Amino acid sequence: MMKKPTLFGYGLTTKAIAKSLGGGCNFFDDNAKEVYSDEENNTIYPSALFDANKSDLEITTPSVPPTHPLITSAKNLLSEYDFFAQIMPFSIWISGTNGKTTTTQMLTHLLEKRGAMSGGNIGTPLAKLDTKAPIWVLESSSFTLHHTNIASPNIYLLLPITPDHLDWHGTAEQYEADKLKPLFTMKEGELALIPKGLNLPQTNAFVVEYDSAEFLADYFEIDTSKIRFKAAFLEDALLALAVTKTLFDEIDYEAINAFTLDNHRQEEMHDAQGRLWVNDSKATNLDATIQAVKTYDDRFIHLIVGGNDKGADLTPLFELIHGKELHLYTIGANSQKLATLAKQFNINFTACETLDNAIKSIDATRKKNDVALLSPAAASFDQFDSYKHRGEEFFRIIKSMA
Repeated sequence: MMKKPTLFGYGLTTKAIAKSLGGGCNFFDDNAKEVYSDEENNTIYPSALFDANKSDLEITTPSVPPTHPLITSAKNLLSEYDFFAQIMPFSIWISGTNGKTTTTQMLTHLLEKRGAMSGGNIGTPLAKLDTKAPIWVLESSSFTLHHTNIASPNIYLLLPITPDHLDWHGTAEQYEADKLKPLFTMKEGELALIPKGLNLPQTNAFVVEYDSAEFLADYFEIDTSKIRFKAAFLEDALLALAVTKTLFDEIDYEAINAFTLDNHRQEEMHDAQGRLWVNDSKATNLDATIQAVKTYDDRFIHLIVGGNDKGADLTPLFELIHGKELHLYTIGANSQKLATLAKQFNINFTACETLDNAIKSIDATRKKNDVALLSPAAASFDQFDSYKHRGEEFFRIIKSMA
């Protein structure tokens, strides 16, 4: 039985660890206003009551920032990954700003016949994974990587990164450094696929720097004409196939083409008139929307954007769509900001305020071969319960017009 640690944050990760140890653990959580116990006989304390001198092992939930008093006062801090480092099987870590969930799912799909399990940021805590499984495929957030100092992947896939979570990491440089942190502990001969142009640290890993899907296809001898995915999803598929090629000299085109993307990720639907509508509601940040536009820029795009962008600089999106065959439809809390950028970049737009108005406006003007794309580059909470709710409403409204 592992030693019972002090747990920071009463969340999915830490609760799973406590359960795996039979309960009876001490938690410290910002939401606790007074001391209480749960059904697993754990005790939850307000964060302010933590005394570092009374704890000889602490594990943090990934989201607790490095500036938090719990983190700064801890003397024996481990991440979830560090806690399981000694019993972790062969592991493949996948990180990046966008696409890490899809790549994790794709690779797990390809390795399922070999007993692989996926976990981490994808939703399954490590405490719930079978340590006897031959392979763990772990979606790894920058939060987890920041707190990890002992555990190390056998293969590391880093998807392209753009500055994100800067309120947590502090700077873009620190965000990049945390994404590259696994390189410090990797051993000679272990593969790391890293986007070109990053500030690589000294590492014993075998690093392959890539800058395009074409490079990956050429380097790993993968025939992209046999893969049904496009743009960013093609790159995700190539990264997954690069692993099976490296480990087993296997490229299973039939298996990768059988993979189904999550709902609300460039999810396509044709209406009663045969017109294409694309639900990319999960595109809650700038880079995801940029990738979606690149996927469909071989035809005229009716692009719906807007919501709560959390103060993000959306200029790169407008630099991309400037000059493209495209009309913009703005919705949500940042509509005025989007209108200002559209005027600045001379992009035709319609201020719609709501998703319903945007769809009806597109319906009245579009041609059959155009594509209508909901890819908001923003969170949904200004007008919807979640990105899923936004995507469901998108398809519901379209179906109601039939």
